[in-house]
Amino acid sequence: MKEMLDKANKENYAVMAINCFNLETARAVIKAAELENAPIIINIVQEHLLDHCDSELIAPIVKTLAARTNIKVALNFDHGQEVLFLKKAIDDGFSSVMVDASRFNLQGNIEMTREVVNYAHPKGVSVEGEIGCLGGTEGEDYTSEQMYTDPEEALKFAKETGIDALAISIGTSHGNYPDGMVPEFDFNRLRTIKELTKMPLVLHGGSGSGKSNILKSVENGINKINVGCDFMNYNVSSIKSILENEPDINYYVMMHRVENESIQIVRDYIRLSGSNNKN
Repeated sequence: MKEMLDKANKENYAVMAINCFNLETARAVIKAAELENAPIIINIVQEHLLDHCDSELIAPIVKTLAARTNIKVALNFDHGQEVLFLKKAIDDGFSSVMVDASRFNLQGNIEMTREVVNYAHPKGVSVEGEIGCLGGTEGEDYTSEQMYTDPEEALKFAKETGIDALAISIGTSHGNYPDGMVPEFDFNRLRTIKELTKMPLVLHGGSGSGKSNILKSVENGINKINVGCDFMNYNVSSIKSILENEPDINYYVMMHRVENESIQIVRDYIRLSGSNNKN
């Protein structure tokens, strides 16, 4: 992932990182990237590994798909909250990991992230760290300005951990936004962080952010965009539509159709990120 994001940082575009959890979702995302001639990152969230399949199962699937294509594919362990799971993902073949230690104070975050960096880098594995944090899209967990990334802390964190990419909080949230709501991004904060760190920056919670916010984020220094909900919701909507019109459809036929239909939303995001024809 480091090579991908360093190139994106130099050429001012972003690489899409799409949440997947099985063969069908990963294959659809890689097919979309092939059609757009774009590098791509397959994100596997720690929660999905614990609930659905472990890293020993999913890593060989994605690595096999990657070996069959000419595009660059990175396999990223997303939101790893325990060092044990992060190290296991590295040992099982993930090419990058994202350390989510934002629940700690700055020093605690630095120490945990640095431990993972020291384990990952000798094995050729990239590490993404996070300063600031994202809440939910509504209610008490909503992302507030107090949760945004402090630029000076971002610089200190990057210097003391040796990370390859930095996830920041500038206004996005995890989850689905209420109908009609589009988040407001703090682009001044983004520009300041970019000027200070000069490193690849990551936008989490890209789903529902709106075309304008995505384009402006890339313009101002975002080099990796995470999308989960929009892709998953698209798959669910496809299943509902198919079953409504063809309630007796064969399961295999339905899943194959859903996989093919989901390719388009990934292609749309790739174009927004500016990574098409950047493989």
